[in-house]
Amino acid sequence: MTSPSPAATRGKGLLLTFICVGIFMVYLDSTIVNVALPEIQHDLSANMTQLQWVIDAYALVVACLLLMAGTLGDSFGRKRIFLGGLAGFLAASVLCAVSPSYEFLLAARVLQGAAGSVMIPVSLALVSTTFPEPAARARAIGVWAGIGGLALAAGPVLGGVLVDAFGRQSIFWVNVPFGLVAFAVLVTRLPESKAPGRRRADVVGQILFVVSIASLVYALIEAGARGWSDPLILAAFAVAAVAMAAFIGWELRREQPMLPMSLFRSPVLVVAGAVNFLGLFGLYGSIFLLTFYLQQVNGLSTTETGVHFLSLNVSIMVFSYVASVAAAKFGPKVPILIGSVASAVGLFALGRLDQGSGFGEYGWSMALLGAGVSLVGAPATVALLLSVRPEQASTASGVSNTFRQVGSVFGVALCGTLLIRHLGGAVPDAVSGIAMDAGTRQEAVGALSHGDLSVVAQLPARVQGPVMDAVGPIFTEGLRIGFTTAAIGTLVGGLFALVVLPGRKRQAARAAATAPKVASDSASH
Repeated sequence: MTSPSPAATRGKGLLLTFICVGIFMVYLDSTIVNVALPEIQHDLSANMTQLQWVIDAYALVVACLLLMAGTLGDSFGRKRIFLGGLAGFLAASVLCAVSPSYEFLLAARVLQGAAGSVMIPVSLALVSTTFPEPAARARAIGVWAGIGGLALAAGPVLGGVLVDAFGRQSIFWVNVPFGLVAFAVLVTRLPESKAPGRRRADVVGQILFVVSIASLVYALIEAGARGWSDPLILAAFAVAAVAMAAFIGWELRREQPMLPMSLFRSPVLVVAGAVNFLGLFGLYGSIFLLTFYLQQVNGLSTTETGVHFLSLNVSIMVFSYVASVAAAKFGPKVPILIGSVASAVGLFALGRLDQGSGFGEYGWSMALLGAGVSLVGAPATVALLLSVRPEQASTASGVSNTFRQVGSVFGVALCGTLLIRHLGGAVPDAVSGIAMDAGTRQEAVGALSHGDLSVVAQLPARVQGPVMDAVGPIFTEGLRIGFTTAAIGTLVGGLFALVVLPGRKRQAARAAATAPKVASDSASH
């Protein structure tokens, strides 16, 4: 076999670099915005429910469109779809940066998510076709996966530095120069590729899936302000249930379904997906809550907040590698169990935060959470892929990513709503004994009940301290509810894994039993 020339190798390396630049931006924008939320709240007069939408609108669109996005690349050309997604992402980033209102920003975030959703699966297909040799492909995919993890980890730190130095708009402007260079290189050097045959897009299934998940997220987020028994909230839950039932019925009848329901006959796949869902639920819910705790309760700057998140982010990076090694040595079950317990301990510990708690009191908890999420994530995906036939691996991988993305959406939605409900019930009584005129009190109670502690700085100096002393403990109590909910979820996921996932010996026996069939199938093709 002839080895690739050095020039060809360099050319492929250049393509991989700029494909990864695009993916880095997509993953970066799922975490970089968190540390800017208090600035967005102040500049655009947004309450906490609206800030939940700033995060979740992006993640929701990515989660809902991932399953069909790969089909678009296979049908219309991977280069064309990736570059179209990249151009759309850059345009949406500009719109986010110049947004004059919350509504404008929200619409731009939706466009960002839609563009980013097509880039993720298509980029992986581009990497696979650019590196056809198995060993080179494995290394390239490792780089691709590592870039995504690096972006998630870098988001809070980079966001903190940019917001403090250049303002909240800079977290979106930073995408533009790098994205333009990537576009210029890829449009001239990246070859076009399509999958053999043409798979029809499942438009009806996609619409039903979006309606179901979006309605459920709407109900979870808006319930904080409206109440769980509000007719609109109940209607949203009903729409979500009906749309999901219709989606399942449609997929069962379709010859080429977007999401083959037969996959869910495997209890291992269901549990692995649930573990991924619950892990990202706790992680993203915690990042959302901790941002407000660090900046609005403890008074840290955005840069200081980003630096404090390093304990979480570095832990994620380190243990992502450890998890892969552990899964290979012990099988997926052991690291998932250890990771679930570690995540739960970290979340329960974060639930003990008080107003003014120092980094030494919560830094180790964030690190433990990062380690736990990493020890769960990769092994759960390995378990999922081992539970399906080789030809189903691509679809199963899409299912895994969808579970993870939806988990992150629900984490922000539910944890934020639990906090708002707690604040709304306790804040009015807590500040009732503090002397303020009626207008000031009404404005302060309204803002504080929706999680906007920045209003304290606008109150008369004589009441700022008493108001913060009264509301700070209520805020931390609300955080405790969210952290505890997330911790219980991770323990449930670990329990499911303990009961359902096979141990290493049973997994090896299953692989040995299916090996002859797989070999026979390969030979026949």
